[in-house]
Amino acid sequence: MVLPLSDDNSDRRLFPWVNYAIIAVNVLVFVFFQNLGDNQTFTYRFAVVPREIITGHDMVTPEREVRDPATGQQVEVPGLQPTPIPVYFTILTAMFMHAGIAHIAGNMWFLWIFGDNIEDHLGHVRYLIFYLLAGVLATMAHVLMNAHGAAAQIPSLGASGAISGVLGGYIVLFPHRPVLVLLLRVITRVPAYVAVGIWFLFQLIEGLGVLGGDPGDDNVAYAAHVGGFVSGMVMIKLFDIFPWLRPKPSVIQLSPPPEQ
Repeated sequence: MVLPLSDDNSDRRLFPWVNYAIIAVNVLVFVFFQNLGDNQTFTYRFAVVPREIITGHDMVTPEREVRDPATGQQVEVPGLQPTPIPVYFTILTAMFMHAGIAHIAGNMWFLWIFGDNIEDHLGHVRYLIFYLLAGVLATMAHVLMNAHGAAAQIPSLGASGAISGVLGGYIVLFPHRPVLVLLLRVITRVPAYVAVGIWFLFQLIEGLGVLGGDPGDDNVAYAAHVGGFVSGMVMIKLFDIFPWLRPKPSVIQLSPPPEQ
């Protein structure tokens, strides 16, 4: 795998306060509402459940035992909790929750590196719309791929889908931008299409189950990653074709010199 460490921000013009605010909200929700992932009641109330989105109805289920795909052991997981908001709103709430420290750390790290460049290109308001819309489309891709069977009742959460959209936009806008990465225990610089492209290829291969096992058998929503990435690639072009809400450049008016 390739771990991005930083990218070139020498041409950045805007302070990415929206990107930083998104990161802050994710951290605050994880720490204070999810109690670092231990408050499973809150998590199961506001996560996305594919069947709820398909049917439009809230589901409540008892606790159950499931097999941990990593260890093979049977573990108890809480049932689906009553959702105090319309179930469709969980598409947004789930985007700001995470399953554990490693989950949120990885997501926020990628957003920190790549999100500021997309915000700089789109402007603050359009970047927020782009981010949220990418997350919604990514979630819908996950819902459609898990509309039937046992997977339809498994909650999903995380900012990965929206961040995948950011990566999709990044590879379209800045394919040759140098990215500092950790590659096979070596720190080096590679073009963005290599750093981001390898990540996407891994998501696609794992999502299709090409490496063996069932697609998504490690509890990773690969359909959301792929759907978000493709959505980001398409939307970044559409946002440039229809430049509504584009921030207008400030104009400095010069007064004529006084007559002598």
